[in-house]
Amino acid sequence: MQIDSFRVFRDLVESQSFSKAAQMNNITQSAVSQQIRSVEERFRIPLIERSSKRFALTREGDLLYQASKEIISQFDSLQHQFNEMRNIVSGTIRIATVYSIGLHELPPYLKRFLKEFPNVNVHVEYRRSNQVYEDIQSGTCDLGLVAFPVQKKNLKTEAFKKDRLIAICAPGHALASKTEIEVSDLADHKFIGFEPDIPTRRAVDKMFREHDMDTKPVMEFDNIETVKRAVEIDAGVSIVPRATVEQELKSNSLHAIEFKNKPYFRPLGIIYKSGRVLSPALKRFLKNLKEPIT
Repeated sequence: MQIDSFRVFRDLVESQSFSKAAQMNNITQSAVSQQIRSVEERFRIPLIERSSKRFALTREGDLLYQASKEIISQFDSLQHQFNEMRNIVSGTIRIATVYSIGLHELPPYLKRFLKEFPNVNVHVEYRRSNQVYEDIQSGTCDLGLVAFPVQKKNLKTEAFKKDRLIAICAPGHALASKTEIEVSDLADHKFIGFEPDIPTRRAVDKMFREHDMDTKPVMEFDNIETVKRAVEIDAGVSIVPRATVEQELKSNSLHAIEFKNKPYFRPLGIIYKSGRVLSPALKRFLKNLKEPIT
């Protein structure tokens, strides 16, 4: 058996998907199946319960999975140590991020990192928040960036930064003459919000409850770009992270309004799988995210 067979089997078990395991190892789905059959033939054991409707391992398969994790961890650790000794930073980093962070927060960090480490290939996937967690847990991606991060089993969470939440409206809107308002001042205006499963939507709903408001959005979207476009055409007002509208504020296509007395923030977090050996490239990228952009 080659080390790649252990890696493919580990990735298959953790993702529970032949297609994802193929994607993670840059091979075809049929190649994954062939490697699994080859291992079974070599040891003369079944690894997967093929009679089960859901993905399940045999006792032998579970034993091989535990051994595969240890073998890959030791191999990766050794390889990373060799690379660090030779000061080699290369390879691929796979990042899963929600749209707002990927489009507005990540770019300056990415630009700085790639300027310093041009031999690293960074692949960015734009996903919904729940999908980011799934991608990290399954091993499809190495690093996740989410808003309002939550602790989950087998994942490590670290703080990234905080965005201030503000109200926005079109320049011709009735609130466009205001520089600051109370949250309750939005009650009499059409509100454009995010879909209910978006973490920022839940934070906004909490703000409204604190002010005894029962605001129902007239429109709901799953990403910040569509929300901004709806506000620009004066379909309503919204609450968004300030960092996501800097370009629109410069071009005067949107007007920003701060909240009086109490500021509201959207915390951003970095997530990655605990227990995995981090490559030199991933270690450097994490360090890069924790250093302020000047």
